[in-house]
Amino acid sequence: MSYTWVGGASKNWGDAANWEVDGSSASSPPNSGDTVDINSDTNPVISLTAGSKGWVQSGTLNVTGSGTVTFDGGASSTDSFGSVNIASGATIKLENGADLQTNTGKEVSGGTVIISGGSTLECGISGTTIQFGPADASGSTKNQLTILDNGSSVSKIENLSPGDIINFPNASWNNGIQFKDTGEKDSGGNTIYEILDGYGDTSPLISYVTLATGITTSDFQWDNSTSSIVCFLPGSMIRTSQRDVAIEDMQIGDHVTVFDWQRNEEVSRPVVWVGKGHATVRPELPDDEAGYPVRILKDAIADGVPYKDMLITAEHCLFFKNRFVPVRMLVNGMSIYYDKSILSYDYYHLETEQHSVITADGMLTESYLDTGNRSSFRQEGKIATLRGIVKNWKDHAAAPLDVNRSFVEPLFHALEWRENNVVGCLVAPQTSEMTNDPDLRLITKTGAVIRPMRKTEHHYSFMLPPNTDAVRVISHTSRPCDVIGPFVDDRRNMGVAIGEIQLQCAKQQINITSHLQSNKPAGWHDTDWKDCAWTNGDADLPLEDFLSHGKMGILSITVRAAGPYLINTQTNSDMKEVSA
Repeated sequence: MSYTWVGGASKNWGDAANWEVDGSSASSPPNSGDTVDINSDTNPVISLTAGSKGWVQSGTLNVTGSGTVTFDGGASSTDSFGSVNIASGATIKLENGADLQTNTGKEVSGGTVIISGGSTLECGISGTTIQFGPADASGSTKNQLTILDNGSSVSKIENLSPGDIINFPNASWNNGIQFKDTGEKDSGGNTIYEILDGYGDTSPLISYVTLATGITTSDFQWDNSTSSIVCFLPGSMIRTSQRDVAIEDMQIGDHVTVFDWQRNEEVSRPVVWVGKGHATVRPELPDDEAGYPVRILKDAIADGVPYKDMLITAEHCLFFKNRFVPVRMLVNGMSIYYDKSILSYDYYHLETEQHSVITADGMLTESYLDTGNRSSFRQEGKIATLRGIVKNWKDHAAAPLDVNRSFVEPLFHALEWRENNVVGCLVAPQTSEMTNDPDLRLITKTGAVIRPMRKTEHHYSFMLPPNTDAVRVISHTSRPCDVIGPFVDDRRNMGVAIGEIQLQCAKQQINITSHLQSNKPAGWHDTDWKDCAWTNGDADLPLEDFLSHGKMGILSITVRAAGPYLINTQTNSDMKEVSA
């Protein structure tokens, strides 16, 4: 159905009296799959209430005119829009915690979007100008933009400040994202920058960025390819040739004690760079990605190691048996845990001429390896010439990085079993309740949810309505690192592993194989398997035009593997369900 905002009754999106549907008074607000048209010329302010039908779900939003439509309030479009189309002279303003998201593969196109008051925009973008509102001086709220799709083309980003967040989750984009001065200025005299991806690609991710008044590019911190910061927290004691020195007091030219494990001897190397930055935890993310520091209790590794509680970031590596292991893979919730009492903190790192095994708080760990995230830091103390090329673990690390389960799991359990030797251990985390039921269903382009008409352990059959040319395959998801253990270095959201898919219609049986091709639709993980592929819990499945001209069909799906899934992390869809 086609809804038009008329307003007048109230400012609330969920009030049916504010809407007309197909030219007549509406009896309910927009719902799944509906098209919504809003004329911006009257500058309407539309109130959203968290938890209500604050947004149309899986529909299309069209903003016309040349004014501003303000969405005000903390409702989230977690069930996601389809496309959002903004006329060239129109503006959408997200205010006071509004959260606008689009479905995978869908985008916001045209016009302008203002992100203000701790609001969030998460979508693909095509030719849209993004303006950030004033940053919250207290830091309690963040204006946030997440650019989802590789083909996105942001027209401009304006008024960016350090209180704002831009996420580039695409792994091919986010290696040491950095600013480049274009040498041009806008009409207000603001320098225009490009944002580059750090891989040496001369094509910018964003070709037009201006900063808020008084802000420079050195005020920003960019995460590396792990979306994390790898550092020591203040108070970490670094072993030098003279004594242990707090990381925040280290200076360029100081000599640190380095363990040369290949010769089994200690040597001294000068510090050539010291960096400092600041992190703010994002508690809505999984613990290992949120930015919480990891606390390693005194004696957690061995008696006297570390010799006091150690605080480092999740991706920071410890040295065991001539290998580096990220500390996040050793978190046991008792003697090694995410310290959730710390929500904002400074972090430090130091660099030697070559990557080194150094000692902090009595524990062997790593010096800084520039894998492309140096711009996350401000340089402390004296100025030194930075090394040229971005380095990598394979060619430049002081020791191999080992994230293989066969190596890490025995370490994990050995440290876990030391709990009786460690003072101050937390109570062992309760075992999480799990299920192997994937709750597999389909969602059509109209937003209708289709449940299986038949299912066995491995086979699901769905009745599809006429003219269905694509569906989304929806299921529970889990990350292997959560359901097996942090010693498994796989943090992907895994839905179900699907093998054969067959569509039966008009006495025909068609094999659907798009998920098995090298160029997969959105929501399918790349895999070495040839006859099976995992979804991420929300995967597109194109069906072409086999069900055109009023034909119905039965879609049969073979599930090769599923679960286990953490029950308390799963959410129920409140979309309309259609019986098969």
